[in-house]
Amino acid sequence: MTRRLFLFSFIFSVLISFSQEKIKPTTAYNFLSAYQNVRDIAISKDEKEIYFTIQSSDEQVSKIAYVTKEKNKWSNVKLASFSSAHRDIEPFLSSDGLRLYYASNQPLNDSISESKDYDIWYAERKNKKSDWSKPIRLGNNVNSDKDEFYPSIADNGNLYFTSENNQSLGKDDIFVCKWNNNSYSKPENLGVTINSDGYEFNAFIAPNETFLIYTCYKREDGFGSGDMYISYRNENNEWEKAKNLGNEINSSMMDYCPFYDSKNKILYFTSKRNTVTNKQFNSFDEFQKEINKNENGFSRIYKYNISL
Repeated sequence: MTRRLFLFSFIFSVLISFSQEKIKPTTAYNFLSAYQNVRDIAISKDEKEIYFTIQSSDEQVSKIAYVTKEKNKWSNVKLASFSSAHRDIEPFLSSDGLRLYYASNQPLNDSISESKDYDIWYAERKNKKSDWSKPIRLGNNVNSDKDEFYPSIADNGNLYFTSENNQSLGKDDIFVCKWNNNSYSKPENLGVTINSDGYEFNAFIAPNETFLIYTCYKREDGFGSGDMYISYRNENNEWEKAKNLGNEINSSMMDYCPFYDSKNKILYFTSKRNTVTNKQFNSFDEFQKEINKNENGFSRIYKYNISL
């Protein structure tokens, strides 16, 4: 059996076995339940820092927050020091934890108050006890006059992200800028096995670039909205046709923003799944409990154990 067939057979045998056991995604981290809309999670390699996005109910206000682990307990939630007066989303930590990449519509300098299109920015620090720098915009090889979203960095420095630019096959597509001689190459579209004439967005790249997890919107084999798909890189260094991760992970609502913890084999992702039921309620408390339960259409972060 070829490596490609083995990998696909493996993942879908895992999904089938999970489906038989009726294992469902569960809520990730209790401290996140205090917020109506949370999305985009990034966990440090040493598992002592977590960065995530908190949004207002209408998603117009969006900030990156974080917690740190101290004496095996999570600290209070704090805003990232580089947080702007604009919309900051989608944090991603470098493998050494010394750079944090994110997307923002902040202007190019402080003298401008009006928001611009989304670009990829980063903050850096000398060590894990140091403060983050002020925001630094990645150069024009990465950013354009269109939106750039959801940075994900492989261990070799290659940057995967979402954009709708003049190389897009339709709407939003997944691109890579390769890291070479201390600079990024021009964006490369990942091609038709990954992208289509529809929407593809929010890609997580495996640290060794062996697989890519991302969201596709309303594909024929989907479950109603945005579903997460996976593609493996084959022995010829080509991306295989992406496969839906299945309805044990995906729902009929938007499922997006994947992050895979390879050490603990946990897939984290954001979902707007909704299981609120319209029925006859016997009391106000019963009604309130139903509409305020976790799966009520707001964006929440879930986790799912799976070997990829």
